[in-house]
Amino acid sequence: MIRIIAIVVLVSIACRWIFGKWPWDYLQSTPTREQALSKARKLLGVAPGADHREIRDAHRRIAVLVHPDKGGSKAQIQEANAARDLLLHELPYEIPETPQ
Repeated sequence: MIRIIAIVVLVSIACRWIFGKWPWDYLQSTPTREQALSKARKLLGVAPGADHREIRDAHRRIAVLVHPDKGGSKAQIQEANAARDLLLHELPYEIPETPQ
């Protein structure tokens, strides 16, 4: 029994040394779609029931703050764009209003 425990410990240490991660780190689940949606809502500051207009308005507010021309970074604006696209993709298709 002690041999098995010693082997497991050595394999774990070797895994950490070679790959930079503990073996149990590989067992953690990858982020789910719900977690991604939650993160996107938090980034844009919208409620779960937000419609197309609310999402676009929130994106515009964030984009003004994090735009590279205003002192933000390219990564921040890309993250805001990805959050907007993810949330808009989850909503049913919006029929554009036609001027009358």
